[in-house]
Amino acid sequence: MANVKLPDGNVIEVADGSSVYDVAASIGAGLAKAALAGKINGELVDLSATINGDVDIEIITSRSGDEALEIMRHSGAHVMAQAICDIWPDANLVYGPTVRDGFYYDIDLDVAITPEDFGKIEAKMKEIVKEDYAFDKIELNRAEALERVKGDKYKTDNVERADGDVITFYKHGYSGFEDLCRGPHVPSTGKIGSFKLMSVAGAYWHGDASEKMLQRVYGTTWANKKDLAGYLNRLAEAKKRDHRLLGKKLDLFSFHDEGPGFAFLHPKGMILWNAIIDYWREVHTRFGYSEIKTPIMLNESLWHKSGHWDNYKENMYFTSVDDVNYAVKPMNCPGGLLVYKSRPHSYKEFPVKMAELGLVHRYEASGQMHGLIRVRQFTQDDAHIFCLPEQIQDEIVKVIDLVFEIYKTFGFDDFHIELSTKPDKHIGSDEIWETATNALIGALETKGIKYQLNEGDGAFYGPKIDFHIEDCLQRSWQLGTIQLDFSMPQRFELTYNADDNTEKTPVMIHRAILGSLERFLGILLEHFAGAMPCWLAPEQVRVLAISDKTVDYANDIVEKLKAVGIRCSSDVGSDKIGAKIAKGHSEHLPYMLVVGPREAENNAVNIRVRGSKQTVDMGVDAFVEAVKEKIADRTLEMELH
Repeated sequence: MANVKLPDGNVIEVADGSSVYDVAASIGAGLAKAALAGKINGELVDLSATINGDVDIEIITSRSGDEALEIMRHSGAHVMAQAICDIWPDANLVYGPTVRDGFYYDIDLDVAITPEDFGKIEAKMKEIVKEDYAFDKIELNRAEALERVKGDKYKTDNVERADGDVITFYKHGYSGFEDLCRGPHVPSTGKIGSFKLMSVAGAYWHGDASEKMLQRVYGTTWANKKDLAGYLNRLAEAKKRDHRLLGKKLDLFSFHDEGPGFAFLHPKGMILWNAIIDYWREVHTRFGYSEIKTPIMLNESLWHKSGHWDNYKENMYFTSVDDVNYAVKPMNCPGGLLVYKSRPHSYKEFPVKMAELGLVHRYEASGQMHGLIRVRQFTQDDAHIFCLPEQIQDEIVKVIDLVFEIYKTFGFDDFHIELSTKPDKHIGSDEIWETATNALIGALETKGIKYQLNEGDGAFYGPKIDFHIEDCLQRSWQLGTIQLDFSMPQRFELTYNADDNTEKTPVMIHRAILGSLERFLGILLEHFAGAMPCWLAPEQVRVLAISDKTVDYANDIVEKLKAVGIRCSSDVGSDKIGAKIAKGHSEHLPYMLVVGPREAENNAVNIRVRGSKQTVDMGVDAFVEAVKEKIADRTLEMELH
């Protein structure tokens, strides 16, 4: 007999060789019916997986969050693949992984699959779901697996690349559909949830443009119809919020063929940009940072020394001046190292905090660029902290505090944190990496912060903490990062005079809060749907004159607002007041002040507050003070009191 420990701490006894499904059934018929998969000692497995010896077990149901969706989507990909093979028997399957919010399958088929075909594919999928075919797992050794896929170059390649000695296939359906897959899967096709096909695109095998173009069919799966409808509604809302459309509509930025991947900020865009930077500088000054600026282009030898040449050169741009080779910087850190090295340092001045709004360039393939979100030139809000080993944890805690303050000011209260450790391609000894990783863990635990561990996903020079914010559409965006680096200060021979009068090497902390400012601006626009908080809005107030009789009064109010730093304008044209108000609404203005003879007589304004159907009557001076307070507090609230 085996003792099985459940998540609630209870222990039940089952016979050795029992399946995960047997455990679910012993707990209750309802759980057995709802079960999709299981976890044995933390590892996801099929319900058919057997138990040998004492183990911890968790039953995965549709209510188990992302883990359940991952399995349902993986299984949904197989159902879609079977449907496609039933419709087009000549289709050759390549592979079908899950992605965020869904899955895809790469398919080699000479007939083009188009969105018009999605209906018949979905209909076939529904037939397969209705029949509720069992997913059967087949385990083979590598030689047997290679024999099974003989003649299929795609599957042969997949088997050769697979890890481990046991290669698994999954089979289901009346046609004996089968594909190479590591699993796990839901127990049967009827358990894949609610699904929809989303798009089709071209993709090269292994990303190699010399290979045949494959067809990549994307789909999505959710636990139920309600969740699927919610996702589709979010997509529709995201389309309306597309920052590229908002940028054009609000005259903030543009892109041109003369500079692909390079954003052109317009006057209104620069106002918004500078509002972000002014706040960034204010907070960094308060947290003890000094701002620096380093060159955009540096000698090639520097990038060999930093390790970027060996680890990042495929993303860099190069040039030559006077027969000397240079690289356009993809990162700001080597310049910061040279600033530190320009004079002697004592342990008494640590920590040394140097911040830089550094312009960097990174090569992105043309197909990967996406408005402000993915560009070839961007400004990174970098900072480098040089400190003593015993200061590491305290300094990382302070950076975390800074991150939280900045994100909350911009309205991002929901975020999660990931810790990434040593990648295969790295510099520095294992001992240095262990020390650095433990320092990051210590800081997170000091703050009582839960985090996700990403093994092997650190930067090439050190482990890192990444901050992911969630926007109003529940999309996750990776913004900030903290990276601990023992190696680069050694490579650059950085030193300080220690308290024992010897020269030692400082520890370096790399950190960015907003990441790419261009990308952050795009995220902000989509998060607020272009309706920026008053303190960020390029135009905070517009005064609308009802008629020619109040043009002078409207202009007097504008001058009074400008005198105290409020960004404003007047609309004193001949359009009717309704048209002026409609225009202001379309431009997402925080406040519109309607002024007619009554307002002029009483030195007052009639206020349209964005997001409110009610109007507010207020004296001019009271309104000025109220808006000044909103801007100074950088509040997201619009209502005036």
